[in-house]
Amino acid sequence: MEFKLSKRAIFLLFWDIVATYGAYSLAAVLTGQMRQVFADTSWVFFLGALALVNILFLAMFRLYSNLWEYASYDELVQILSSVTLGTFVGALILWLLGIAQTRIPIRVFIVAWLLLMVLVGGMRFAFRGSRRFKGFSSLLSSSHSDRPRTLIVGAGETGSMTIKRMINGDYSMQGEPIIAVDDDESKQGQRIHGVRVMGGRDDIQSLVGKFNIQQIVLAIPSASAEDRKAIYDICTKTSCRLLTLPDVKDLRMDELKGVRLREVDLSDLLLRDEVVLNTRMVSGYIAGKTVLVTGGGGSIGSELCRQICTVAPKRLIIFDIYENTAYELLNELKRAYDDIDIRIEIGSVRDKARLERLFSRYKPNVVFHAAAHKHVPLMEDCPREAVKNNVFGTLYTAQAAEKHGVSRFIFISTDKAVNPTSVMGASKRMGEMVIQYLSHKTTSTVFAAVRFGNVLGSNGSVIPLFKKQIAAGGPVTVTHPDIERYFMTIPEAARLVVQAGGIAKGGEIFILDMGQPVKIVDLAKNLIRLSGLEVGKDIEIVFTGLRPGEKLYEELLMESETTIPTSYKSIMVCVGEEVTKEEVARKLDLLEDHLDSSDEEIKRVLQQVVPNYVPDMSTR
Repeated sequence: MEFKLSKRAIFLLFWDIVATYGAYSLAAVLTGQMRQVFADTSWVFFLGALALVNILFLAMFRLYSNLWEYASYDELVQILSSVTLGTFVGALILWLLGIAQTRIPIRVFIVAWLLLMVLVGGMRFAFRGSRRFKGFSSLLSSSHSDRPRTLIVGAGETGSMTIKRMINGDYSMQGEPIIAVDDDESKQGQRIHGVRVMGGRDDIQSLVGKFNIQQIVLAIPSASAEDRKAIYDICTKTSCRLLTLPDVKDLRMDELKGVRLREVDLSDLLLRDEVVLNTRMVSGYIAGKTVLVTGGGGSIGSELCRQICTVAPKRLIIFDIYENTAYELLNELKRAYDDIDIRIEIGSVRDKARLERLFSRYKPNVVFHAAAHKHVPLMEDCPREAVKNNVFGTLYTAQAAEKHGVSRFIFISTDKAVNPTSVMGASKRMGEMVIQYLSHKTTSTVFAAVRFGNVLGSNGSVIPLFKKQIAAGGPVTVTHPDIERYFMTIPEAARLVVQAGGIAKGGEIFILDMGQPVKIVDLAKNLIRLSGLEVGKDIEIVFTGLRPGEKLYEELLMESETTIPTSYKSIMVCVGEEVTKEEVARKLDLLEDHLDSSDEEIKRVLQQVVPNYVPDMSTR
């Protein structure tokens, strides 16, 4: 039971004591039992006992913590249940003590029960009417000025749960529910726990101004991506804080109390339905197996580790050159999955001897190769490092996998490998060719690559940069007003990589469905709005020009490539750009011979081995 010692709770506690004495006194008068009930002064004590029992049951049913301005049917049931049980248990106690038989006949209890329903319930429902009378409200109501005035978008199951928990003062659902909106016209004009549904999405902006709304909660997680995007676009035009929460239909009953509001972020604004992992498809090649993730401490690598753990591998090996992020991930995963043997190994994919010891010790069944240098401008200045890591690091790791009988090797590629204009993109395209080369050489290991675009919030991406710039007061820097990129969330990208590994046969380059490209300037504007600021007023956007190696538009396919569908709708197979093992072997030899050459010579050789690589000289 929970006692909330606010001004209102103290008032109601006092009222319920008085109501109990008053109800039984009036019941004695109405039933003609006044002389019997008040035969001596002991009535003060046994009516006090009844008041105490009633208060205990009222507290058990949370009738001292509800927000009564929004009381509805559910609260009426709480009052009925608590008063009924309190009256019955009180009568039972007095009967066992021998008082009820001599002093309070059963008809007194029945009439007192009816009167208590009116007195206890009437006072609480009076708070609902008090919203219209500010003087009365200020006298009897607790102050809710610390709760932001909230508009709920969605009057379905999730919206109802949100409103109820806000009314009940749930700390994880902070807000005072003022109004709700829903596009379902049958719900408009109705009330949810006392909160009126006052229109649809098109009314949000006018209702925010009319009711002085400070916070909007989007309780529509099951809506389509297009509907969510349209509603988010409307909400970001207001100055309100935006919050959302997961779909309660996806949760077990025991998980409902743990559902929390969270800030709306840019991943919510993507015009796409986020994919989920088909565990049946992937469990066969991961469950109960030893899995190695290179670059496991990075953005993609760490999320791969999280997704892999959901499919219950026997052992997970996190291999990374940077120990800090790997150690943090280890602690996180061990807390969540204490039944999985999780190990950290520090080292570089460029170190053949280190890879040999790693594979000899653990004998992994599956390898996800996420280790790479990915920062485009930095790799323009350090092409040798890009080639060593992204090409030969991939080659050495894949060769070790083949030697030690790994069943599947999945290489993480990028859309920057398509018609590359950067060293980083060219090195990743060469990495794809290494995978195809080894796939032609062997039948024991399934080699495949997965190509996708940018991920929101990854290390070195624009989103963390924008957030830092906004926190510093701006300006937010965008290279070009027309620059576009494909985006996915990190969990979504990792799920699809794991999924692709389950359908790989050998030699494929899988293309992930990235949805529609997004303008970077639109991302910047939305991020500024989500921060509660105005573009051009609070934060300026400055265009700085394309950086070395940077494209205006990214592509997922080369002109010579097409795609064919797979058994999974969000994954396609790229076909049309075949390379022979002899050709790749010559390319690798040429690159290796020039690793000690100048940066410009390495770039020239990269152009030879990756014919589609055309450096963008206009940015130099």
